[in-house]
Formats: sequence, structure tokens, C-alpha cells
Amino acid sequence: MSDQDTVIRDLGIWSGSLEIEPLSGGLSNANFKVTDGARRYMVRLGADVPAHHVSRAREQAVSRAAHAAGVSPRLVHAGDGISVFEFLDARTFEPNDMRKERHRVLALLRQCHNAIPKHLRGPAPFFWVFHAIRDYAATMLEDAGRYAGQIPRYLSVADRLERAQVPTATVFGHHDLLCGNIMDDGDRLWIIDWEYGGYGTPLFDLANLAGNNEYSFDEETALLSAYFGQEPDDDLTRAFAAMKAASQLREAMWSMVSEFHLNAPGIDYAAYADETLVLFEQALAEFEAVE
Repeated sequence: MSDQDTVIRDLGIWSGSLEIEPLSGGLSNANFKVTDGARRYMVRLGADVPAHHVSRAREQAVSRAAHAAGVSPRLVHAGDGISVFEFLDARTFEPNDMRKERHRVLALLRQCHNAIPKHLRGPAPFFWVFHAIRDYAATMLEDAGRYAGQIPRYLSVADRLERAQVPTATVFGHHDLLCGNIMDDGDRLWIIDWEYGGYGTPLFDLANLAGNNEYSFDEETALLSAYFGQEPDDDLTRAFAAMKAASQLREAMWSMVSEFHLNAPGIDYAAYADETLVLFEQALAEFEAVE
């Protein structure tokens, strides 16, 4: 029996003998399907990650609000570094689903943006990608990793991208819209994994959604039009392109920092950094074409 199995079995919330099955997909945590008699749960193990601004207590508070808002499964137990959710009998989306079902995804996202603030308790979490980039830069200099020499360029680019932003309403965003965080139970969509949930601009979620899931230019334009209720003007198009580049830069720097601060089994953070840097350079070129 593994140490993680022991932690789960010793929770004291179960009613019978357990079946514990590891789940794939966690880049910064370990997830398990736990069957307790006729009931099934998803157990998430993960400590705070200060280098990534991840607080499990804050994540649990947001998860409760997200369930109350009707977008996420119920958190049935919260402990230090452990969260137990009702298990979703649902299919995880693929990138193609995120494009084909973009109207459903957008409706779910809008519900997150507008409904979660009505239920959130405790301190208000906040996410601003340009702060994340600057803090990652400082951490990377301390770690003296292989990309430390690129920090001046990354910071200069981030300043340009930040200057391109336009005023928007403040919403409660998810900020990690990988396809694996959207699930379809056959009747409706759910969103999971609130590590980075917080108040911010809707443009980050929209750019993150499009950039992570290979939206075409026409799909991006349709996404912006549907969200804002009108065709995007030049300023909004430029701000969106800048935010897409910032999203990819932040993801690449997340990977670079993770090389020193995370050790999830089977995850090659260095390779992930190299892959996301390619996407960043592509997104930056798209921004520069409209800058």
C-alpha cells in the first residue's frame, strides 16, 4: 500500500472497504477515484505551492463557491492538502470538443464569471497574468535555471502585452482552461480544478481558452463577439492577441519554475516548457501583426 493510499484510507469519512484507483492528468497534484460501497469520489492530494501562488485552502473555498454556483462538483471533505469531491461520471473534453462545443463552453464560462462571486466566502483571490510573469521571472533568477538568460526579454515582452490591454469588467475567472478541466456528463458541462481561480479580466479566460485549444481566427472572433455581444474592434482584437501571448508565456514560465518546484510522477516539465515556448512565439508573432 502506498503512502497516498494510507492517507486516503485514514481520513475517517468512509463507511466501508475502499477501492482506490489513480487518475491521470495532474501536473501539480495526485488524483484518485475512490469507491466506497455504492458511492464514488474523486480525491485530490496536493500541498500548497508558493512558487505558483497555489493555496489549497483558497482552492477549496473557490470549489465550494463553484459548486454553489452550479458549475462544479460538490466538495464533501476538505483537509490540509486533501480534497474529496463527488465523482463526476463524465467524459473529459479534448481540444476538438473545446472548439466544436464552444457555445456550451462559453455559457459555462459566463456562469463562472458572474455567479461564483455571489457564493464565495473569505478573502478574495486575484489573478493578473502579468504579475504572475514578473514573479515567475524573479523565481527563475533565484533558481538559475536554463532559461534565466531569457528573463530580460520575457519581462520586456510582458510590459508590451500589458500596455495593450483595455478596460473590462472584473469577473471571477478560472484561469486554467485546458481541455482536461471541462467535463461532459451527457446532459451538461462541468468545470473542475480551481487552483488559479480568482477575480480578473475576462480576456484572460477567453485568450486561454482559444490559445490552449487551437481556435482559428474566425473561431476567436466568434468567441469575442458572443461574449461581448458585438464584433470586436481593433483595440479589443489587439488586447486579446496580447493576452493570448501572455497566457502562453505564463504557461511556459510555469513549466520552467516547475522544473525546480514540482515533481509529479511522469511529468517532463522541461519538455513541456519547450513545447509551450513554441506556442508563445507563435502567439507573439500574431500579436505583433496587429500591434
